[in-house]
This record gives sequence, structure tokens and C-alpha cells, in this order.
Amino acid sequence: MSLAVTLASGSASRRALLAAAGVAADSVAPNVDEASYRTSLRAEGVPVRDQAMQLAELKAVRVSSARGGLVIGGDQMLALGNEAFDKPADLAEARSHLTRLSGKSHTLETAIVVCEDGRPVWRHLARPRLTMRPLTPEFIEAYMEQCGDSLLSTVGAYQLEGVGAQLFSSIEGDYFSILGLPLLPLLDYLRVRKVLPQ
Repeated sequence: MSLAVTLASGSASRRALLAAAGVAADSVAPNVDEASYRTSLRAEGVPVRDQAMQLAELKAVRVSSARGGLVIGGDQMLALGNEAFDKPADLAEARSHLTRLSGKSHTLETAIVVCEDGRPVWRHLARPRLTMRPLTPEFIEAYMEQCGDSLLSTVGAYQLEGVGAQLFSSIEGDYFSILGLPLLPLLDYLRVRKVLPQ
């Protein structure tokens, strides 16, 4: 009998990516105070990619300690140089993010950790790099008006799978990782664990 798979996340995007790839997974919110944990990591000067990995692990361990099978925890942070961007709190912050990212390259630090019986058994970090074209204030306003509050659900205030594609001049890296889940390496691991057929 194959192992059960649980996604330690409330992310609709990650859940949809797994389901579309044929992975049957329950979804359980990990009940983690992410904001406080991020604040603590940043106060310690932890690099952005390590912040993402530690948060992914925290989520997976938290849920895995209470459930059997394999538990997938994920986290994604946007790094502009050494500075981390979180999901914007409101549309004013979304506008600020877009203005600051305009004409620059940034990295999406996209971490996943798989836990079993409360301990990590597999980790992966994807680091897609995206370059925004220079955006005029008029374009930013029109874009924000079109997208509305959906901008608050993603780091960087964009959704590449929609009209957010218009923001970019180039992208390097895996599309699934940009959407928040390094899907192909995860599917490889699930085949190794015989959750998916070889």
C-alpha cells in the first residue's frame, strides 16, 4: 500500500498543482505563526533562501508530528538582493513592491521539505530568477486596477499564470517553482517512495 500524502499548507496554488499532476493529497493548515518566525529569522540575519527552507521545514514537521505518511511543507520568499519581500499587506504595499521591482531582477526562493514521522527526509530549493521590465506608473495603476485584491495573495504582487506575465522581460527557471512548488523534483521523490508509479 502506498503512503498517504499530506500538504502542510493552505495554499490553493500548491494544492492545485499537486492535484493537476495526479497526486492525491490532503491539505492541512500547519498552524504556524509565520510572521513571527520570519521576523525572528531576519533579526538573526538568516539569508532569505534559508528563511524559506526553515519555514517549509517548520510547517512540515508541525503537521507530520500529528499525521502519518509523507507531509510536504513549502514556502516561497522573494529576494531582491539580500532583502526579503513578503505578500503585500494591502494595495499600497503592492504598489510599492511593483515600483521597487520595476526594471530589476529578483529571485524566488522556493523551498519544499518532506517529513515522515515528524522528521525531515527530503529537501529541495529552487531559485528561479525573474527580470521585470521597466514599468511606468500608469501601467502599474492600470495593472492594479485590473487585478485588484488578488495581488495580495502572492509575493511580489504578481501572478505569472495570468496578466502578471506582462510585467516581465525574462525568466530563468522552472515554471512550477515560480508558482510556488518545485513540482518535478517532488514527483521524482514521490516515485522513489512508490507513491507514484515508476
